[in-house]
Amino acid sequence: MRVLVTGGAGQLGHDVLKQLHRMQIEAIGADKDEFDLLDTFAAQEFILACKPDTVIHCAAYTQVDQAEDEPDICRNINIAGTEHVAQACLKAGSSLCYLSTDYVFDGTLSGRAYEVSDRPNPLSVYGQSKYEGEKITAGLIANHYIVRTSWLFGSHGHNFVKTMLKMGEFSPSLRVVADQTGSPTYTADLARFLADLIQTENFGCYHVTNSGFCSWADFAAEIFVQMGWPVAVERIPSVDYPTKATRPKNSRLSPQSIIQAGLPLLPDWKDGLSRFLKEINAV
Repeated sequence: MRVLVTGGAGQLGHDVLKQLHRMQIEAIGADKDEFDLLDTFAAQEFILACKPDTVIHCAAYTQVDQAEDEPDICRNINIAGTEHVAQACLKAGSSLCYLSTDYVFDGTLSGRAYEVSDRPNPLSVYGQSKYEGEKITAGLIANHYIVRTSWLFGSHGHNFVKTMLKMGEFSPSLRVVADQTGSPTYTADLARFLADLIQTENFGCYHVTNSGFCSWADFAAEIFVQMGWPVAVERIPSVDYPTKATRPKNSRLSPQSIIQAGLPLLPDWKDGLSRFLKEINAV
């Protein structure tokens, strides 16, 4: 099996490549140096030359707040770029695994986590762009996987955990939003799931996160507990921490799609956090 990973230098793509190599699956990483997502001819030329069985499309514009100021750039990368990759996959006869986000939902659902059958309603430019990418993937490629995930953290790149560690090292207390709920997801665990998924023909849409739910404030508090740092977390509402992009209050994604496919659930997010902290502190 040959797999092409776009965004191979990014936080998730890096771990996906590492996991595929660990499983002795032939994997090729592609980033800006290999081909420009916005150049349909370059994308097709590169993908057709690679002849992958599957493309895992990790490359994306992910600056949620910045996207509100530069919507055209965000849409070009996440919508047009995805269409170029999907068209190349169609010509190459490759399946396509598209990484999406909890931000395709508006977070107003009450009392339960979102199922894959729930209707998306993005609140932000970023969320809308990722949802449009989903529709392109499903519309062009019959053999596709759409994987929605949330709150990613990994060793290769910027994320909430690293920000909390940087701030908590010098601050006795931090103010963190407590009314947004979701699932922190360790990229190494997500990468393992993706590597297993693409070896099946269980095509369709999945919600894939580490198990369990928490708020951003809960997440921050657990980081400091596991680090053994006496940092107090002051729990605040979203209105006290305004951002350019509106975030969904309920970002909980149900694992039912994983269960129905007979695939293993990801470990609890606290377990993932523990292994991540050991990974970065061992460097």
